[in-house]
Amino acid sequence: MVLQQKNVKADYDVIVIGSGIGGLVNAALLSLSGKKVCVLEQHYTAGGFTHAYQRKGYEWDVGVHYIGEVHREHAPLRRIFDVVSENRLKWQAMDPVYDRIFIGNESYDLIAGTENFIESLVEKFPEEKQAIIEYVHLVRDVSYRSNKYFAAQAMPKWLAKAYNKVRPKMVRKEYFQTTYEVLSRLTDNQQLIGVLTGQWGDYGLPPKQSSFLMHALLVKHYLNGAAYPVGGASSIAREIIPTITQSGGDVFTDAKVEQLLIENNHAVGVKLANGLEIKAGQVVSNIGYLNTVRKLLPESVQSQFKLREQADKMKSSGGSLCLYAGFKGSAKELGLDTTNLWIYPSADHDFTVSEYEKSCGEDNFPIVYISFPSSKDPEWDERYPGKSTVEIVTLSNMKWFEQWQGSEWNKRGDEYEALKEKLSQRLLDVLFKHRPQLKGALDYYELSTPLSTEFYQLNDNGEIYGLEHSLERFKNSSVHTETPIRNFYLTGADVITAGVGGAAMGGVITTMRMMGMKKANSIQTLLRGK
Repeated sequence: MVLQQKNVKADYDVIVIGSGIGGLVNAALLSLSGKKVCVLEQHYTAGGFTHAYQRKGYEWDVGVHYIGEVHREHAPLRRIFDVVSENRLKWQAMDPVYDRIFIGNESYDLIAGTENFIESLVEKFPEEKQAIIEYVHLVRDVSYRSNKYFAAQAMPKWLAKAYNKVRPKMVRKEYFQTTYEVLSRLTDNQQLIGVLTGQWGDYGLPPKQSSFLMHALLVKHYLNGAAYPVGGASSIAREIIPTITQSGGDVFTDAKVEQLLIENNHAVGVKLANGLEIKAGQVVSNIGYLNTVRKLLPESVQSQFKLREQADKMKSSGGSLCLYAGFKGSAKELGLDTTNLWIYPSADHDFTVSEYEKSCGEDNFPIVYISFPSSKDPEWDERYPGKSTVEIVTLSNMKWFEQWQGSEWNKRGDEYEALKEKLSQRLLDVLFKHRPQLKGALDYYELSTPLSTEFYQLNDNGEIYGLEHSLERFKNSSVHTETPIRNFYLTGADVITAGVGGAAMGGVITTMRMMGMKKANSIQTLLRGK
């Protein structure tokens, strides 16, 4: 619902800034606990990176390419979505081969199910069987025990500080090592390491830069396969919002928050860009740590708690290019399945990324991810008969687009459009190499750059994964659900990790912290189905 002053209530218990999945999960759980919640979204549609958009008779998701675990009825993440959507949200499992990794001219399938995953890789690397088995066992163990690592996020901040000091003694050493560091102890086969890290695009950092904790969480997340929301990505927000509104809450769009309102170091509400003030007893930010500090808090508060100083030491994740393409013909007619493609020029991901960055994007793409969203949604043909969509994603950098910063979206001039066309053709060439049957069916395409992400998500660097998933990020314990300002909280991906699953867990953890250690048991009981 578009924000209008006449629709704003005077008795909200909680305000949530940002309608990404972390904010929606937080708002829905609070609503189910009896709170009246107001969610404020600056975009024209709710959902954050889970929203979808339409153009020229097609529809594309902007971030929900696939989600693990949710197709398994008793999986914790599935239970979270069942609870916050009150079982309205449905999922369609993808094909068993959920990801196909291309390194040069060789391809490797990642197949749903632990044994299938192992057997498929052993078939390609028979001499590495023991290393592959040890790798999978390690990934599972690190993932299963990650609750010990993240436990502090649900504690009061004073207790979390004490917990984090002893945390390194409570978890495996691999939690504080890079992905490459861990894998190179298991094997010296660089091709195998390149394959095992072939999903690094899902968290944005190549193996020598990324945290193995993040890598293990991601790999385990998809180990039993993946699924897609029935009705498309926009169904996620669409099916959660009624849980919020039926409890007296609201979800407003076109509602940009300009500043947090603070009295005696207590959050009391927010001021919007249009001057409207909305009050509540608690406020939650779901717009990322850096945006929260730099854009919501008065400079005096930033200085008082040294928050700006902390924020300036942190790095955001990288930007991306995404080509949204539409084709004439159904998935069946075009011979498309649901398997995602990850395409790399070589197994040395760090080297190819470095060369690409040195060339300012002129060198070969170090990674290309191709998704077929219309093939994944069983209701697609009902909504868009005779059509198909593809999304092609690669890395980018806001610095390469600096000359157009500050310009208006869709009015950036001929030089910008020419650059976009050049990049689009390069990405289409990769697609047609792997799916040549699509070349004659191409009907429409458009490219998003980091400037597009900045415009729609208000991320200064056009980043797509919040804080970068490096060792430094996971060693830094300053980002917590509880802030120095009373009754003001953080949620979403920066509280846990990137991805729909990580951000959703952020929503859960923040809710538990807001309710206090005693009442938090009610949330755990709800999510356990008891």
